[in-house]
Amino acid sequence: MDAFVRDDNDDSRDAVTGLIGRDGARRRLAQWLGRGEQVHGLVVGLRRFDAVNMAYGAAVGDAALAEVAARLKHFAGDELEGGWIAARSGGGQFLLLTSEPCSRERWQVAAAQLLDALARPIACAGTTVRLSPRGALLRGLGGESADSMLDRLGQALSSVMAHPGRRVLWADGEATRAGRSAAQLESDLLRAIDGNEIEVVYQPQFGCLDDRLVGGEALARWNHPQLGRIGAGALFAIAERADHVAQLSRHIARLALSGARTWPMDLRLSLNVTPSDLAQGDFAGDFAALAESTGFPAWRLTLEVTEQVLLADAAHAAQVLGRLTARGMRVALDDFGAGFCNFRYLKLLPLHYLKLDRSMIDGIAGDLRDLAVLRAIIAMAGALELKVIAEGVESEAQRALVGAEGCASYQGFLRAQPLSAEDFVALAEAR
Repeated sequence: MDAFVRDDNDDSRDAVTGLIGRDGARRRLAQWLGRGEQVHGLVVGLRRFDAVNMAYGAAVGDAALAEVAARLKHFAGDELEGGWIAARSGGGQFLLLTSEPCSRERWQVAAAQLLDALARPIACAGTTVRLSPRGALLRGLGGESADSMLDRLGQALSSVMAHPGRRVLWADGEATRAGRSAAQLESDLLRAIDGNEIEVVYQPQFGCLDDRLVGGEALARWNHPQLGRIGAGALFAIAERADHVAQLSRHIARLALSGARTWPMDLRLSLNVTPSDLAQGDFAGDFAALAESTGFPAWRLTLEVTEQVLLADAAHAAQVLGRLTARGMRVALDDFGAGFCNFRYLKLLPLHYLKLDRSMIDGIAGDLRDLAVLRAIIAMAGALELKVIAEGVESEAQRALVGAEGCASYQGFLRAQPLSAEDFVALAEAR
């Protein structure tokens, strides 16, 4: 099943967020239930959102809602591999439904991670907005209707919104679910690194001109023995609490490099670099030695960094990355357009690529302003001799536009979901 499901029969998209409405989500949910699929639901409510409109005006409120929608889709795209649908159900309420099989405990971990993402400050119109999201969860019951599921979610959300001390509530009334505590998860992570529970998958990347496979981005998954699969976002959040990000990142890099060793020689591997990586005493030397030990050529590696990586000390990051580019590696500024877009990084860092955040791609097929922004970014990148990679391409219209406007390559669920090392090699050999 596709990892992202669009309800193409529903033409009533929300003008502010671009998401489908409650009716479209109900139809998709009814289809899943009619096929007997296990469905999980999460409804998010923004407490005191009316106060944002009153304090800053409707324009800022709308910008905040649009950012919430973008973060919701970004989270689902990264964390969920089964079918999912995101919708705005009215006001400051959003709905996430998935047909991905997972345990109840795993769904609660995912919900907590999403609420953390939505609670991060939002910069818009010269001010900073801080939201207070709450969530209600459920697992669909056998024989339950779509209306019943949505009604139960709505009732649970009303309850959690009325209690300032609560953040998440299950539709059956449980505020928490017995399972793995935060301390247990942190302990589990150490065993997972040594116990072969961390898996690396590869998101294929394709050339915009000829639609040929050009490489893949390495992504991590944790196959927890009790909770099931935990995606990269939750995995690194747990690692950060346990102060084991650098150890986890190195483990993932070793797995990714080893898994890509048998790729055809024209394919590139992209690896994410964390703030903890750059804070190490000799990350450049250690990473270069790691790459050499796996036999993967340095000249086929692209290191992806985000603005978050650069916030602590951009000058130090530039120095470390410069040592790695001197060895033949390339550098991409990832999630461009999702943060503050500090243009200083474009001249400070030894960059080769700009990787556009999926929020910069979402509306280009239907909004002339979004398309104009894309054109401006590509023109700027061209002037700086940087290639542009489009992330989150989900439709043929988007693919055609990013190619016509000058993007070098793209990735997204239009062509492929993240693949195991074996499946990626099979895709490469089938070219």
